[in-house]
Amino acid sequence: MGAVIVDLSVSLDGFIAGPDDGPQFPLGRGGEGLFAWMNASEANRVHEYLAPPDASTVIVDEWMRESGAIISGRRTFDIADGWKGGHPVDVPIFVVTHEAPTTGEWSPRVSFVTEGVERALERAKEAAGGGTIGISGASVAQQLLRLRKLDEIQVSVTPLLLGGGVRLFDNIDGPIRLEQTRIVPSDGVTHLRYRVYYD
Repeated sequence: MGAVIVDLSVSLDGFIAGPDDGPQFPLGRGGEGLFAWMNASEANRVHEYLAPPDASTVIVDEWMRESGAIISGRRTFDIADGWKGGHPVDVPIFVVTHEAPTTGEWSPRVSFVTEGVERALERAKEAAGGGTIGISGASVAQQLLRLRKLDEIQVSVTPLLLGGGVRLFDNIDGPIRLEQTRIVPSDGVTHLRYRVYYD
């Protein structure tokens, strides 16, 4: 069974979006720099939104090769405009929401889950076929940490201080012990991967 992993770009001060994130500023004020590394080398382009620097190609290759499903929160879904043009990683996406939308456009890969994050995880595991289940969004990651169902954390740390916005690791019950399993230094980003241990 594939690992359940949160894998997001973060600022050095721990934010995955700057202040005032929303449809007008999808990454918050100043947050565009969080994803600059993903389009840093035209020679490595694999998707409209993915052209990583040389050392980061291993990360993007893993996304493309190992991903089986994605779980997202409703807020991320709304800000991403439902990935109606397609998600760069073409796998089923399960959106945790209190109420599924009845109008609008979104990717045909999206399914809405109104029964909570644990049900979304069950459905993602069924769909993933042994592939990795990626967690997109701080709230979903925090819920899974509290439920002790998050296996790994990968953060792509960018040389940016946002000073505010959406923190990846707010509202968790700590301490939680991590084992560092990989460091990939790259141009404009450092990729850190950890295994999560629940004592």
